[in-house]
Amino acid sequence: MLSTLDKPPVRRLRVYALDPSLAQRLQTAPLQEIVLPIRWEQNPKTGRLDVGPIGEYIEVVDVDPASGVVYPPVDLDDPNLLAQDGLPPSEGNPQFHQQMVYAVAMATIERFEQALGRVALWAPRQVTPRDNPEGQWKHEFVRRLRIYPHALRDQNAYYSPDKKAILFGYFPVRTNDARNTPGTTVFACLSHDVIAHEVTHALLDGVHPRFNEQSNPDVPAFHEAFADIVALFQRFSYTGVVRDEIGRTRGRLENENMLAKLAQQFGSATGRGSALRDALGMAVDGKWQRRPPDTTILEKTLEPHERGAILVAAVFGAFLLVYGHRTEALYRIATQGSGVLPEGAIHPDLAGRLAEEAAACAGNILRMCIRAIDYCPPVNITFGEYLRAVITADINIDPEDELGYRVAFIESFRQWGIYPRGTRSMSVEALTWPTGAEIIAESARQLNGLRHGKTARISTKKAVAAALKQSQEDIKVFFDKKQVNGSRAQSMRWDLDSDRFEIWNHMQENRRALWGWLHSSRGRKYTKAFGIVIGKDAPATVYRNKAGEPTVEIHSVRTALRRDAHGSIITDLVVEITQRRRGYFKKGDQETADKRSAPFSTKEKGDFKYRAGCTIIIDTKQNVFRHIIRTPGAIDDDIELERIRQFLTGESGPSANAFAGMRAVSLRERAYRGLNEPFALLHRHSGE
Repeated sequence: MLSTLDKPPVRRLRVYALDPSLAQRLQTAPLQEIVLPIRWEQNPKTGRLDVGPIGEYIEVVDVDPASGVVYPPVDLDDPNLLAQDGLPPSEGNPQFHQQMVYAVAMATIERFEQALGRVALWAPRQVTPRDNPEGQWKHEFVRRLRIYPHALRDQNAYYSPDKKAILFGYFPVRTNDARNTPGTTVFACLSHDVIAHEVTHALLDGVHPRFNEQSNPDVPAFHEAFADIVALFQRFSYTGVVRDEIGRTRGRLENENMLAKLAQQFGSATGRGSALRDALGMAVDGKWQRRPPDTTILEKTLEPHERGAILVAAVFGAFLLVYGHRTEALYRIATQGSGVLPEGAIHPDLAGRLAEEAAACAGNILRMCIRAIDYCPPVNITFGEYLRAVITADINIDPEDELGYRVAFIESFRQWGIYPRGTRSMSVEALTWPTGAEIIAESARQLNGLRHGKTARISTKKAVAAALKQSQEDIKVFFDKKQVNGSRAQSMRWDLDSDRFEIWNHMQENRRALWGWLHSSRGRKYTKAFGIVIGKDAPATVYRNKAGEPTVEIHSVRTALRRDAHGSIITDLVVEITQRRRGYFKKGDQETADKRSAPFSTKEKGDFKYRAGCTIIIDTKQNVFRHIIRTPGAIDDDIELERIRQFLTGESGPSANAFAGMRAVSLRERAYRGLNEPFALLHRHSGE
């Protein structure tokens, strides 16, 4: 007899493999539909998945303002739908659209949770002092991300940080060619790539909300590139699609193939003649051409999508290097050592094995890319720093790297001219973030005026050992659960069965506890190592509280549970600390403000905010700072402040508004006009 605990582990739902365009061609029609196994969700009170669908993470709301229609929500617990893996794919059925966005969104969430080893949290909702009875800023837990399948009659789809929602558009086709019929309708919510891309924006915002703030050309480009990377490599888990493309390309994925193309229907219908983006090449005079790596292309590419495409190409290049290396033996076996396949279709068994290798490589690449977001600085991300994050995160999981993934990343990134600022070498060792003990020892040496080390990164063994021992003792104070400045550190259970609201509450308690530890004698000694300033020596433009003390934001204290190459579980604590400082477009205004003696009022914001800080990876087993990952400059670094000023004023890089062909507007004008939906601006297509 079944008990109430015997529920299915997954819910099987049918979706379009890529988008509806596959069904419109004889060659790809058999691949139009796949079945996704989605985590089984149900309301604990009713024992059913709420109609919508509405689950733990997602709430689908199908309101169509342009048509004045509210579509009936789908009931995925209807026995008839359970028996046939949900509704069949349909461009004209709004309820299937609801099913499609729910299924692909949940699949994307699961990819993140498996890679990071914790439940996903959306960015909290900020409540202003005006709306809070207590008269203070407040963060509210956001349980569900809202998804609107038919929110816009527009060539657009975007994640709204303000609404904590994803809005999908639909539009009539005006292009008349072999693949488009004028007057038909394209729904962005039916594109696997568009859904995965937008959900990734929301997931990344939940980890790094400051990645929405422009401070260099890579910041808006990184958000777009990372979302494309997730959408691109997630599709490699669909074995039927991969096997078909392997057979068609004879396993040569460096040639034109639909696995490297994103949003084919959307791109074709908006007049591009091809996919919205292609990780490998482009159409030139109607013919596809492979885009060769170019070490100088970053210097002349500023538009966020185009710049982000360079990062995508570098990651896909790393995938091709590993895939090619892992499949060499298969080609030798299949060709009796020559490595040259005969004319005609390849054997189905060879296609199957190549597809397995492609899926395995893509899965590992995707996990490496997702894990790396915990190893990025909290603000001012650059492509080079992301490479360091990928390398460092992977070393902590797999020190040996027998299959050469890290070398492939470095080789491909070098070919595209992507490297960290100030790096002395592109070796794995040089690209690995320094340990916390190295950073602390070097900061202590600088404070004492000792600069005899060969590099700023390497400290003497004695100094590092002393820093390691001292930090172990100081970190233990935080973890011993004693009261720290009125707040108690909470032990957190972040595994995939944890209650997300309980975890969020624990994270808020730990933020307060860590703030208290940082301001105590134990933590205060590390402020220079963290790139922040607490005390009267901070420039006057650093934001302060009512007592005149420079303010510090503990953005998050989150756990990362991972299993290493030997099967052992690694538990790290990921801490993000930032400070903010008023920045001014005119250097003279900055110098005057920095020397000001009178306190700033809350209304005096300056022209922009300069943020600095660090991400700290804490090994909870040994109580050590595994890594301290700082922003390029500390909060009192005038050189880094000047670099960001030049970017924002257009003296270097794109203008203050680098988004998709819009005219340049100042930050003040953006605020005045209410342009607070960066992804709406970035994703809007003119159709030209």
